[in-house]
Amino acid sequence: MAQRRIGLWLIGACGSVAGATCLGLSAWARGLIPTTGLVTTLKPFASLDLDPPSAFVVGGHEVRQADLLTPVWELHQRSRVFDRSIIEACRGDLEQWSRHVRRGILYRPNAALRALQDRPDVLLVQHPQEAITAVQQDLHRFQEQEKLDQLIVVNAASTEPPVAEECRSVSLRTVQAALQGEAELPLPASTLYAYAALDGGWPYINLTPSLGASLPALEELAQLRRVPHAGQDLKTGETLLKSVLAPLFARRHLHVLSWVGHNILGNRDGWVLNDPENKASKVRSKDALLSNLLGYKPQSLVSIEYVESLDDWKTAWDHIHFEGFFGTKMTLQFTWQGCDSLLAAPLVLDLVRLVALAQRCGEYGALPYLASFFKSPLATSVHDFSQQFALLEQWAAAHATPCVPSRTAH
Repeated sequence: MAQRRIGLWLIGACGSVAGATCLGLSAWARGLIPTTGLVTTLKPFASLDLDPPSAFVVGGHEVRQADLLTPVWELHQRSRVFDRSIIEACRGDLEQWSRHVRRGILYRPNAALRALQDRPDVLLVQHPQEAITAVQQDLHRFQEQEKLDQLIVVNAASTEPPVAEECRSVSLRTVQAALQGEAELPLPASTLYAYAALDGGWPYINLTPSLGASLPALEELAQLRRVPHAGQDLKTGETLLKSVLAPLFARRHLHVLSWVGHNILGNRDGWVLNDPENKASKVRSKDALLSNLLGYKPQSLVSIEYVESLDDWKTAWDHIHFEGFFGTKMTLQFTWQGCDSLLAAPLVLDLVRLVALAQRCGEYGALPYLASFFKSPLATSVHDFSQQFALLEQWAAAHATPCVPSRTAH
């Protein structure tokens, strides 16, 4: 039986997360790196019919003048990661995939996002339907040229500012009226990309805090087109630890009085988040789960600051002030430092493998069992990491027998 061909389409294809993902995909396929960090290589997932790294072909959209090797060399030179010999061994794959990178699309960008754009042929659209049509044309062309069995669209672009509340509760009918010019609705570019993917039958994964497909109208569309999607905002660092530690306090009946998290990072994501509008989306995402996990809302503060010299080494310092027996006040502090892109990249590969399998099994709509990967998971209110991971393990156990492939949309 011939190996399936799976397309991985990255929005923000030449960013650091995308670059690390592509290098990781190539290096893994060539047996050059261990599988450390890849959740889907753990024992509970060994019986799943997951696609090997060699099955994937990469393409994407980008607003900067760059290729897939650009962020890889930036990470190597500035953040001291990746062995040069591995980059050289994988150069051919990244160069080949770079030929599939197309001009990105901007729709109502704010100043921070507009400043990133230096590719001269970027499509600055005036009407949302124009963006959707252009994206779908690129995806159709990629799928046909590469003879892909499936195509997964992943949003790895920079964080957008929060959207107006009226955008968060609209119906599919309202969105479609806006696309036809019958109504005014200020949807962000991430949602137009998500609409284009789901409407065309391609699964969509949102790694960012941007709105993407996390509104009722897009869930309606996913159900109508019978397409799976997942998101929102990849959980890789400080928030991951919150989702592990907060249940500890709740189950030991220790009362959290305050939780302060100070985050500093120096990569391109940090530069974009230095804009107050874009930062607001990230802070909202990072601060949302404590009340759910504790059952009450302690005083909390999340700060994010851009420190250029850190490059990709994001650092978080958390101070947790809590009350124990006899009302005694105590403190837990921790510092987390990790290479931002290398924490994210293996999870991207996990997600595309899991979502591709879900589509073959005929699953559609938001996938709640992928909650452990996200700060703001869709279709579930579970934020406790151990409970989230149990959902994933239960799903894996139920899918140990290969699914009969369903007909996928082209």
